[in-house]
Amino acid sequence: MKFAADFRQIAREALRGKWGIAVIAGLIASLLGGLGSDGPEVKLNIDMSTGANVSFEYAGQTILSTNGGLNDQLALILTGSVIYIAVAAILLAAVYFILGSVIETGYARFNLDLVDKKEAKLESLFTYFYNWKTTAATRFIVGLRTILWTFLFIIPGIIAAYSYAMTGYILAEHPDLTATEAVERSKEMMSGNRFRLFCLQLSFIGWAILCSFTLGIGNLWLTPYKRAAITAFYREISEFNRMNMDGIDGPTSVLIKNNL
Repeated sequence: MKFAADFRQIAREALRGKWGIAVIAGLIASLLGGLGSDGPEVKLNIDMSTGANVSFEYAGQTILSTNGGLNDQLALILTGSVIYIAVAAILLAAVYFILGSVIETGYARFNLDLVDKKEAKLESLFTYFYNWKTTAATRFIVGLRTILWTFLFIIPGIIAAYSYAMTGYILAEHPDLTATEAVERSKEMMSGNRFRLFCLQLSFIGWAILCSFTLGIGNLWLTPYKRAAITAFYREISEFNRMNMDGIDGPTSVLIKNNL
């Protein structure tokens, strides 16, 4: 059984000579929602004393803001158009959600190729557009189940998040699976391995603290390093479960169908 230090070592070996493309891939995945970052947002704040203010935010960062407020006439126009702005925001969020789900699976494929010593290509990020319905449904199911477990209490929500953590990798390797099957396979694979993944993620805390002193710039290198280590973790537990993962009619699939 490998430990956190072993997975980090595998990640460093996989990234040797490939840091450039790995950083670019991680940056693209982050900007397009493949890492779970917030999508673009247009915020309208109206205050009777100060007027209206509009800001545009992307990935949690304010890109553009009127700051000083808008004149009363424009504020009234925006107020009357609030329903159209809301609809546009919902549509934009839906597109970003779908795009992010595709990129998330593609980024998993990129990292699998990296760890498996294959040629890792940026095109891998966009490989699963043909399967966007399944990737979007998978992200929705994972998000919904995690939220529902969180409503019960914080701890069950955290456990659920770790249970479904391998879903993207499973879907990248088995795109023929349905969303539910991919989620259930991750849950089965992570049984007994959740704490190991927690320890692996915790082992990066020192690097995360150092990155905070670089205004987040260090995350450009920390993200591919951490993702490669988690991919190595997935590869170990997937090899252990290889017999259950081979083919849609394997023992795992039968178990899933019996539970549906």
